[in-house]
Order: sequence, then structure tokens, then C-alpha cells
Amino acid sequence: MTLRIAVFGENRHEKVDPKVQEIYPEGMHAVIAEALRTLLAADGVEAEVRIALLDDIEESLSEEALAETDVLTWWGHMAHEDVPDEIAERVVRRVHEGMGLIPLHSAHYSKPFKKLMGTTCNLLWRNEGEEERVWTVNGSHPIARGVPHPIVVPEQEMYGEMFDIPAPDELVFVSSFAGGEVFRSGAVFRRGKGKVFYFSPGDQEYPVYRQAEIQRVLANAVVWARPEGREAAPVKIANAPRDWFRGDDEDGVARVI
Repeated sequence: MTLRIAVFGENRHEKVDPKVQEIYPEGMHAVIAEALRTLLAADGVEAEVRIALLDDIEESLSEEALAETDVLTWWGHMAHEDVPDEIAERVVRRVHEGMGLIPLHSAHYSKPFKKLMGTTCNLLWRNEGEEERVWTVNGSHPIARGVPHPIVVPEQEMYGEMFDIPAPDELVFVSSFAGGEVFRSGAVFRRGKGKVFYFSPGDQEYPVYRQAEIQRVLANAVVWARPEGREAAPVKIANAPRDWFRGDDEDGVARVI
């Protein structure tokens, strides 16, 4: 089955910040999308990668578009509030149905991620271009496949604890910074039938998404987050008459969730 990926980019810093324009002249979304195409092809994964932007969000994240999306990566920062509430709810509903979601860097404040976490998602931060080291703490996880230990990001915005998220179902990476802070930088959650992987390296002022090691993490993540081979529908509440499981109805005993 072809893995259908949508790379959502806010695409605001790239329009107004000369430094960001120099690093990502075609946008961060373009670099992420091309890296996924290249690495997945090299891995033998058949994939279709499309770009979705805030400027075309009504179309690119429509009901129809999301119904045909297996994994959605999300980068946003300065325009979280410009994402319509109904689209955020649409994304959350699709995650519950089985779509994978990969929030990146400051997407910890995105509407879909906050709704899925149910917390403030607040954290400490300092942007002084310090070194970040991304340490693998779960080497058996598929997202850590082929990833150096540690990944060294020469310059990056510091994100530090406390990070107000629920306890992750699994923790794949922890970062340390030159200033002494640590951060849960690669956290896995399951919501409904869907998988969520939050990955923090990727401030717009530094060429983080051009690093091969970071691209490897993203390629691993979209493969891991793809829907499992189950019907893409949430578990429903239904009336259960007494003895329904004894198999004396036309559906028999087996009930597929």
C-alpha cells in the first residue's frame, strides 16, 4: 500500500524573515517533503508526499484530503491561532480514526497537538543558538533505526523541562543543551487508533531540517505512524443486549473493533 503523507507548513517565517529565507528559500516544508521522498524511496517504501500550507488549508486539509492522508507532519509557530478550530478538530478526529500525526518543534502549541494532549504543552525556551544533543533512550524503537547516538545539532533553540504534556506512552529521545537543560524531545503517544510522535529539533532560524540525521528520524517516524491494517473508524458506543457474545445473533460471536 502506498504511504500517503501530507507535510503541513505554516510558511510565515519564510515570507518575512530574511534569515529564514536564506536557509529555506523554498520553505521548510519543501525541504522536509523532499527529504521524505528521497529517504523513503531509498528504503523501498512506496510513498506519495504532498505539501499543505496555511494559505490553502481549507483545501489541503479538507475532509476529503485528510481522508486520503495516512500521516500528517505539522510545523507551525507564529500563526497557530490562524488555524480554524474546525480544521483542528478535523485533524484530531482523523488521528482517532487512525491517521498518524508528527508535530514538529513549536507545533507543541498547535491546536491539534494541544487538543490531543489535553494540557497546556508549555515549556521553557531560550533562543541563543546553543548546541543540542539528541540522545536515544529507546534504541529498539523503529523511529530510532539508523539514528546516531547522539545526534549533534550545532545550533538550535533550547527547549527545556518542565514540558507540560501527559506522560508519553514511550520516550524515544531526550535532548541536552549547552546551557545544562534537558528535554523530552522525542515522545510517542497513542490516541484512539492513531499514533503521534512529537519531535522538537527544528527551529526556523537554523538549518536543522537539512541535517541527514534529523531527516532519518522523520522518515522513520512517518513509516512507524502509518495506520495499522484496521478499519479507519473510531470505536463506537453501542447498546449491548444481554448474551450478545454467545453467538445466537446473525453476526456471530466475533466482533471486529
